[in-house]
Amino acid sequence: MSTEYALPMPAERLIPHRSPMRLVDTLLSRTDGGGVTDSRLPANAILADERGMLDEVTFVELIAQSYAAVRGYIDLIDGKPAAKGFLVGIRHLKITGKAISGDRLLTSIRTVGTFEGFAVIEGTVTRDAETVASGSMKVWLVEQGKDVGGNP
Repeated sequence: MSTEYALPMPAERLIPHRSPMRLVDTLLSRTDGGGVTDSRLPANAILADERGMLDEVTFVELIAQSYAAVRGYIDLIDGKPAAKGFLVGIRHLKITGKAISGDRLLTSIRTVGTFEGFAVIEGTVTRDAETVASGSMKVWLVEQGKDVGGNP
C-alpha cells in the first residue's frame, strides 16, 4: 500500500469535524469492518468541565467520530470523497468509567451490519486498558451525490 495511505493517519484528513468539535486525533489501525482511533482532549475541550472532567456524551461522540474516520479512510483508498453520515440512534450505552482532559483514549469500533443506507456499529472507549464506555449506534449513511435533505 502507498505511504499516502499508511496508518496511523491524522483524523483531520478523514472526517469533516474541525476544532473544537473534532475529538478524534488519529486513525491508528483498520481491520475488516472496524478500526481503532486515538484521542487526547485538551484541558479546554468543549465537552470538559472546569476541572477537565469529560462529559459522558464525549464517549458517544468518540465512537461516532471513530466510525467516521474508518469510513473516511475507506473512501480515501477508494478515491471517493468522504461520505456523509449522521448518528440516528444509540443503544446499550454503558458508561463504566470516567476520563479527564489529557487522558489517552483509544476507541475501537466495528460494523455489525448495514442495511438500506444505515450502519449499525459497536464501539468501546478505553483509558489505560480500562473500558470507560461501550455501546452500539445506528448511523444514516447519506448516498453519494445527495445533500442532507436527500435532494440531488
